Amino acid sequence: VQLQASGGGLVHVGGSLRLSCVVSGGTFSDYTIGWFRQAPGKERMFVAVVGWSVDRTYYDDSVKGRFTISRDNAKNTVYLQMNSLKPEDTAVYYCAAVRAAVTRAESEYALWGQGTQVTVSS
Repeated sequence: VQLQASGGGLVHVGGSLRLSCVVSGGTFSDYTIGWFRQAPGKERMFVAVVGWSVDRTYYDDSVKGRFTISRDNAKNTVYLQMNSLKPEDTAVYYCAAVRAAVTRAESEYALWGQGTQVTVSS
């Protein structure tokens, strides 16, 4: 199974970006997909997760109300819509997959994409 993250870029404060994570080589609907981010000099942290059913989503408090995670099982793709971006959202964003119930724990994710850079300028 491979994950390919894309959609990062440079955006001004208050702007929006949509990240995509395409999963190939496996049965997409078997996987819980999470987004994590790592800012310079900081540890990687949980951002959002969606289970095989889109009814099960969770967000870190720092992005709740601004970010929306969704999945399209027909396209093997998970999206992270990011609105009202702030400078503190600047990070490399990673998508990850696990064949398990919804979890925020980074250590439980065995499959990772390569990351996409998001930079929010003030």
